[in-house]
Amino acid sequence: MTRIRELFRDQLRRLPALERHARLLARRRRLATEQPDWTAIIGAERPAWEQVVAAALGGPRVLMATSVGSHLAGTSLESALTAALTLRGAEVDVLLCDSMLPACLAADVTWYPKQSRFAQHGPSKDLCHGCFDSGAAVFRALGVRVHTYGEYLTHDDRKLAASLTAEVPLAEIPDYTFDDIAIGEHALAGALRFYARATLEGEPEAEAVLRRYFGAALLTAFATRALLRAVPYEVAVFHHGIYVPQGLIGECCRQAGVRVVNWNPAYRKQCFIFSHGDTYHHTLLTEPTESWEHMRWSKSLESVLLAYLESRWHGTQDWIWFHDRPMADPDRIGREVGTDFSKPSVGLLTNVMWDAQLHYPANAFPNMLEWVASTIEWFARRPDLQLIIRVHPAELRGSLVSRQPIVAEIRKRFPTLPLNVFVIGPESQVSTYAVMSRCNAVLIYGTKTGVELTSIGIPVIVAGEAWIRNKGLTMDAATAADYFALLERLPLSAGMSEEQMERARRYAFHFFFRRMIPLEFMQPSKGDVPYRVELGSFRELGPGRSRGLDVICDGILFNQPFTYPAETEASAEVGTARILASAPAR
Repeated sequence: MTRIRELFRDQLRRLPALERHARLLARRRRLATEQPDWTAIIGAERPAWEQVVAAALGGPRVLMATSVGSHLAGTSLESALTAALTLRGAEVDVLLCDSMLPACLAADVTWYPKQSRFAQHGPSKDLCHGCFDSGAAVFRALGVRVHTYGEYLTHDDRKLAASLTAEVPLAEIPDYTFDDIAIGEHALAGALRFYARATLEGEPEAEAVLRRYFGAALLTAFATRALLRAVPYEVAVFHHGIYVPQGLIGECCRQAGVRVVNWNPAYRKQCFIFSHGDTYHHTLLTEPTESWEHMRWSKSLESVLLAYLESRWHGTQDWIWFHDRPMADPDRIGREVGTDFSKPSVGLLTNVMWDAQLHYPANAFPNMLEWVASTIEWFARRPDLQLIIRVHPAELRGSLVSRQPIVAEIRKRFPTLPLNVFVIGPESQVSTYAVMSRCNAVLIYGTKTGVELTSIGIPVIVAGEAWIRNKGLTMDAATAADYFALLERLPLSAGMSEEQMERARRYAFHFFFRRMIPLEFMQPSKGDVPYRVELGSFRELGPGRSRGLDVICDGILFNQPFTYPAETEASAEVGTARILASAPAR
């Protein structure tokens, strides 16, 4: 019996390692089976494709800075863009990490139940295996040049990076710059993403992990600058535009005068957001209103938009959503939450605290948590108002489960909540839209939901970097004093005017249908990546075959706006929802 107990305890001790091993095996299978198979797509047309590649030599130089070969969402779309740009006469090179970085986007704490393993070895013993090989195989099947980090990192580079990583004081890392490159900002964002936290407090290996990302940021900068000195690229294309390594690539390209194009998957199925110069987290805040406020508008477009917004309650037209069975009945919601909707109610929507932790000069508060706490304190002095806090469901249902839940942080600050403050946790099936539609106004920090709320006439007060800011649609606070002055106006005597709602709907249509560019060959998938490349021939990526792809390639090659002309594809009889939002599967 004693021996059995010992064996059982041994198995328990080994369980985290066994689980990690099983996940790693599953990851390597995905890398082998879910990457685009360009050899099969090109097939018997290989001689014709080789002629295309040869003809593109000497064309505009494009760097596809994918970097993380195992990032399936990146290699899938970026390999398709590589083929499409080559077909349009561009000479495309690819940049991949060849296990040179001591930390990167591929790693997160879920891979490391024992953080000491990552602190000591980084991803080298786990995630690096197969990462470069799988990514390189995808792009080499297209016959394009694949550059590696190792090619451009000298012995002196590695020595300097190691020295700085060890010697820069911990407190100085977040604001550290090297030759005006914001090394520390992206290193901190990468470490916060690794932990899925908004702060590193309380993590036993936090310093070692942050220093790993700091070293990786330095090496990325050194390698990227060397590559840009060696090859005269006109434009660099890569996903995210933040974290490590992508954030540093963008910093180096902008410094070297190389145009930057960043992208991310959009909400709507088969759609993507592209931006010039920087991550869309920044550019959508500063996009000129002239790009949408004078576009042709009609009742037909309005109907299409409203139908789509209604679909977002259930996610039927999206490949990013968080509720399978949202609760929308107001009486049931009132009973579950404890609110009385006959009293003036104000909504507050959080976002995921660790996501995209970048510097935004317009924020009225140093971070989202301080905003939430300050707002609760203000409402505690206003018992005539109800504050309904809806925690973002992505804390539990996003790609990384938050390890610093906002509900726990609120409880730390307020062991007993004011009687007029109610919190709906991320696990709740309560429909965010249903709750907010019953509110006099809604307070937001960085959520995208402000675009939808203003479209249905709900006034919005913005305290952070939400994309609806600066559009002439919301009450925007630049300082904490501004914010509290706006709160003093609550409850508002009236909602948004008809004129304001039309303007809001114009912007929402622009945001959801023009900035989200459809690519019909990116088919929804049930795997870890929400989409896959599905083509019968590489020729389907040529000019004139996909309007969305033409818009993207023209933006990359000729610096044209990444705006899809959705309004021209609608008529009074045929809605763009059918054309754009529900393209038939092949």
